[in-house]
Amino acid sequence: RNAFEEREDALEKRAVAEHDARLLAAMRKKLKAERAAAAKEHVYNVKKVAVIGGGLMGSGIAQVAAAAKYDVSLVDVDATALGKAVDGISKNVARVAKKQGADEAAAVRDVTARITTGTDVAAAVADADLVIEAIIEHLPTKQRLFSDIEKAAPQHAILATNTSSLSVTDIMRNVRQRDRVGGLHWFNPVPVMKLVEVVSTDDTSHNTHLSLVKFGEDVGKRVIDCKDTPGFVVNRLL
Repeated sequence: RNAFEEREDALEKRAVAEHDARLLAAMRKKLKAERAAAAKEHVYNVKKVAVIGGGLMGSGIAQVAAAAKYDVSLVDVDATALGKAVDGISKNVARVAKKQGADEAAAVRDVTARITTGTDVAAAVADADLVIEAIIEHLPTKQRLFSDIEKAAPQHAILATNTSSLSVTDIMRNVRQRDRVGGLHWFNPVPVMKLVEVVSTDDTSHNTHLSLVKFGEDVGKRVIDCKDTPGFVVNRLL
């Protein structure tokens, strides 16, 4: 839930407690105007995406981002894993193209041409607008990674984790500019599953939140807003 929804809930409880329908209507009108103004002022400058981790999740994220016309850098410590990731992406894209009756080779070229691979994290994030981490669920490893990413990435870059079980706040504890961090929790297999959870911490700015939502929508997903609570939304319901 985002800040506007939380404020609306609080106002509704207040209005009910005071039996004041006019207050509720007036406050909802004010909040609607504030929400529209915030959306109008939203600055979205994501063109280049860096995905850290070339496993099933990372390669899936790279695939949907490239298919949505984003330039993607896919990074892994293992060059062999990167080769397998690109092969997997090519097969997935060809399979979809075949079902749609499209030119398989052309579809594969279109997507893979937007994906570059490498083993150097600093080089990959140097010109990234959005960095998505999809490595092992090990808190100290993620914390060290994001410390290194922040040093190498542009100041405007949004830093997001794909964690499904760890606190986003804890992962980003060593990041200095915490207003530009958040979670993008995808579901496996990424190209098939329709949901993505956008996770905001107490420090996530509204502009960062809106940018993560827009990115999720751009790659064809249904976005669920979440606060940084255990299990987020979907895993907590399962």
